[in-house]
Amino acid sequence: MAHASIEPTLELWACALRDVKERIRPLFTQERVAASAALFLDGLLGAEPRKTGWMRAEAAGDSSPWRQQSILGRGHWNAEALRDLVRDYVLEHLADEQAVLVIDETGFIKQDRASCGVARQYTGSAGKIANCQIGVFAAYVLPWSCLHDHALYLPKQWLAAPQRLAAAHIPKDIGFFTKPQIAQDMIERAINADTPFTGRPTGS
Repeated sequence: MAHASIEPTLELWACALRDVKERIRPLFTQERVAASAALFLDGLLGAEPRKTGWMRAEAAGDSSPWRQQSILGRGHWNAEALRDLVRDYVLEHLADEQAVLVIDETGFIKQDRASCGVARQYTGSAGKIANCQIGVFAAYVLPWSCLHDHALYLPKQWLAAPQRLAAAHIPKDIGFFTKPQIAQDMIERAINADTPFTGRPTGS
């Protein structure tokens, strides 16, 4: 098997990263915010084992993490559009009829009550009931894996607490969806996006 030298490999990597940044650029209305988003992406791909705000800021040359934190907490951009961009990028480069669409949930332990969707609920990550968020994820697998879709599970108790919804900037008219319902929506989105995978319904 032929092996590429380091220099051409690094150039291909840099070219692919520039392409990704160009694709996500239209999601941000201001150039400085787009630049911070690009630096945020650089930080996530960096060598640091822990990706804290301060570490990402240091890698970006910022004196504090507020610029990159604002992208996640205060910036206004379309997360669903970014999800679709990621999905389309995956399909453009990795689509395969033998791939498997794997859907599962993952818990994220949290110590606070303000984070969106956090509640005392069972999480397989800890193997017990804990204060956490639950995310439902779809992975595209063959034999590598990459993220294809994602959604945050919102417990029923959040819907009965308008003040919590408002504080987390969640629309008041949002409905309750079980994890299987969220998974079904993900499968339907994958089919509608012409995602090839094993077991896909015929005629879809």
